[in-house]
Amino acid sequence: MKFPDAAGASAALPPGTAGAVDHIGIAVTDLEAGVRLYRDLLGLELERIEEVPTEKVRVAMLKLDRAGALGHLELLQPTASEGAIAKFIAKRGPGLHHIAVAVIDIEAVMAACAAAGLELLDRTPRTGAGGRRVAFVHPKSTGGVLLEICAPAPGGIA
Repeated sequence: MKFPDAAGASAALPPGTAGAVDHIGIAVTDLEAGVRLYRDLLGLELERIEEVPTEKVRVAMLKLDRAGALGHLELLQPTASEGAIAKFIAKRGPGLHHIAVAVIDIEAVMAACAAAGLELLDRTPRTGAGGRRVAFVHPKSTGGVLLEICAPAPGGIA
């Protein structure tokens, strides 16, 4: 299914459901080297680089589809040794960190996950890259994959 843009993709989802991969998070030790690999060698379009101080990371968002469909590769470089990404890299090395699914009503999806017995790492949504509202589900509840539930930023910016 093609969407004209990320906002259109999110708007197409029924409330309380996840219907598209928003992004795939990859932990890296060198953000610039990651950008060179995915942009310069593989041809993905770099959308932006930003710092998310609350998560202690620098993030590069690369579009997976140049036509503007929902879906990004999110490269995450730690900015401090005590952040979650730094701890992940120290324990497991660089690599796949999480998969994020797009939702409209993040609270409804979180409630459905909790009602199904999944272990939520967040009790309320927090602010992630791009101002999105995000919450994480523990990998032991999702077959070993850290799952991010991702809703548009307040104001509808996806």
